[in-house]
Amino acid sequence: MTDPLRIAFMGSPDFAVPVLAALKQVGHTIACVYSQPPRPSGRGRKLRQTPVHAWAERHGLDVRTPRSLKQVPEQEAFAALDLDAAVVVAYGLILPQNVLDAPRLGCMNMHASLLPRWRGAAPIHRAVMAGDAETGVQAMMMEAGLDTGPILATERTAISPDDTTGSVHDRLAELAATLAVAALGGLSDGAIIAQKQAEEGVLYAHKIGAEDQKIDWTKPAAEVDAQIRGLSPFPGAWCEYLAQTGADSMRIKALLSCRIPAANLHDPCWKDAGPGDVIDDALGVMCGDGQAVRILRAQKPGAKPMQAADLLRGLPILAGHVLT
Repeated sequence: MTDPLRIAFMGSPDFAVPVLAALKQVGHTIACVYSQPPRPSGRGRKLRQTPVHAWAERHGLDVRTPRSLKQVPEQEAFAALDLDAAVVVAYGLILPQNVLDAPRLGCMNMHASLLPRWRGAAPIHRAVMAGDAETGVQAMMMEAGLDTGPILATERTAISPDDTTGSVHDRLAELAATLAVAALGGLSDGAIIAQKQAEEGVLYAHKIGAEDQKIDWTKPAAEVDAQIRGLSPFPGAWCEYLAQTGADSMRIKALLSCRIPAANLHDPCWKDAGPGDVIDDALGVMCGDGQAVRILRAQKPGAKPMQAADLLRGLPILAGHVLT
């Protein structure tokens, strides 16, 4: 490794923790950790620190939690740290130009996509939901635009048919930890020269909203399956369960699914099934293209996530029922 650097780390969620741990382990001086302020959480609405904040405190690091970096005093306090670099991982606040310019080497961001595809807030969710075959994590130099800066280094990983956002998230977090150490070292000693992003292929990973979560069974099975896996484990894709005409509906959250091979759709009664119709007693559901998905893991209101077989023991969703 190159000589230790004096850095600030700026991050908030679980995804950022392995990067912070790796940078500390190799000997960089963590002058300060910036994270989102504690927020009310749980039934008691007690203030809860972000995962980065909690990890940093356990390891004796100074933590700052400003609500904004737009104020001059906050910018002056950051500049006074006299940093070689700042490493940013899913921090959640916009960095003004004065902050970007303060460290000697600039601010390096670890972004969980293959830029310029999926710039923005939810790159892992969007990659899985779109059915992408591959994603990755990239070390990039930050500038004023949203994830527009030049790329220092890249690590890639395939997205398999049984991947969820959760499983891809965990792989990318570990890749980001290794890549951050290498990229920061290369930036420091000049071994890595940042390369401008491609101008073609720009897509924005907009924050997941309520409109993304409702399952539309009229869509092709591949899209429904990708939506379910892309929203797992959080926030989850959902549909309404209707046991019979006139009955009250129940919201079911689907957390894992797979496609049913077309060759298995041989039962004559399935030929007349429409989108949302349950086609067997194991949570197979027909989609709009005549293909079907099977829900493997789900959650009903007030209950914990469970395997489909466990769900069906207490809630018999049978062939002929409807998921709307």
